Formats: sequence, C-alpha cells, structure tokens
Amino acid sequence: MTFCTAHPAAIIDPLYLADIFMKTIFIYLTALLLSNYPALSQRSDTLAHYQTRFTVKQLSPPASLILVGLISNGHSPESIKNEVAEERNEHFPRFKTHLDNYLQFSPLAVAYGLDAMGIKSKTDFANRTVILLKGEFLALGTTSLLKKATHVLRPDGSSYTSFPSGHTTQAFAAATFLSEEYKDRYHWMPYASYTVASSVGLLRVANNKHYISDVLVGAGIGYLAMKTAYWTHRYKWGRKRQHVNL
Repeated sequence: MTFCTAHPAAIIDPLYLADIFMKTIFIYLTALLLSNYPALSQRSDTLAHYQTRFTVKQLSPPASLILVGLISNGHSPESIKNEVAEERNEHFPRFKTHLDNYLQFSPLAVAYGLDAMGIKSKTDFANRTVILLKGEFLALGTTSLLKKATHVLRPDGSSYTSFPSGHTTQAFAAATFLSEEYKDRYHWMPYASYTVASSVGLLRVANNKHYISDVLVGAGIGYLAMKTAYWTHRYKWGRKRQHVNL
C-alpha cells in the first residue's frame, strides 16, 4: 500500500503548536496593553460607560477551549479526535448538510436585525461595525495563519486546511458579538448565541470536514478575537463633536 507523503507540518508537534499559540496570545495581549494604557484612566465618563473592561479571568473560556482542543489532537487511533471521527463514520457516514454554511453568520444577522427593528444594542452602529470588522480580522486572520502553518488533512481527505475550523471560528466570533451587544438587555442571549455557534462546530464534525480538536480550537479563537476587539476599542467613531483625551 502506498501512502501519501504529507507536508512536514501535517504531523503536528505539540511543542510546535504551543509555540504558535504562545506567539498568538502574545500578539493579542500586546494589543490589549497598548490600547488600554493609559486610556481607561483618562477616558470621558460617556465613553467609559461603553468600555468592555479586560480582566485576566475573562481569558478562561477561550484558554480552556484551546487547551482541550490541543489535548484531544493526538495522532494515535485512540486519540480523542480519531475516536470521535470513528464514531461519526460508524453511525452516520452519509450525513451531509449545508446548514453550517449559513448558521455561522446568523448571530450577525440577528444583531443587526434587532437593531433595525428598534431594539437598540449596547453600541451605536458606527462603533459596533468597527468592532465587528476588527474582531473578524483577528479571528479569520489567526485561523488562516494556523491553517497554513499546520497544514493538516481534513478527515474527508479533501484538503490540508483542517486545523482549526474556520466555520467554528466565525460562528463563535459572531456569537460573542451578539452576546456582547444584547446580554444586558436579554440575559438569555449568550446561551442562545453560543448554542447556535456550538451547533456549527458539531455540524462541521458531522459533515466530516473537521476533527473535534479543530472545532474546539476554532471556538476559542473566535471568542478571544471578538472579545479582544471589544477590549481594545476606544469608541471614537461617529462622535466628532466629543473631545477625547488620550
């Protein structure tokens, strides 16, 4: 039997992955420090009202998702990711849906749809849109770089862009955006938005496009990227008449 020779990075060395993520986290934390010093202490009361303050404790959810994803990303047949893939192939090998292609963006449609119906979000349109663009850039940029760096074959063998899941990254970034904008008005919104995002990740596994490890890491990246966009935003857009001391 002839085996295809994969790119060297297709066999992921845990130390190699750890190095990539340490560099990624360093970039995110540097952005936080540069953005928040000394702005928070000098910001006007109006702008401070909108500021989503950063605390180290808030890193727990994305760190946990990424860590569990890395732990499950073994190469042996008994590894968590391969066991899940085996169960999928055994119980519903012909499962196929395109629903995940649309669900990944649904929290964004809900966020802007509610605002259009007069149910105002936490942030005004201009600043909200800038935050979204920054979060999307961080999320998809990080995911794209990791896909190229790791070069992992998808479980269905279609391409070497398995790790991490871009759909799940997008879904969790969008869910975090919706949650941040409406969680104060509707306390159930985070549960609803992250349930939709989680369903996208599960569908990616069910579609045999990703391993469970790809989905978990993608979820962590999406959450962290959008939260970073909120933590670093200065709320200056659309406020031309308001003086801001930096």
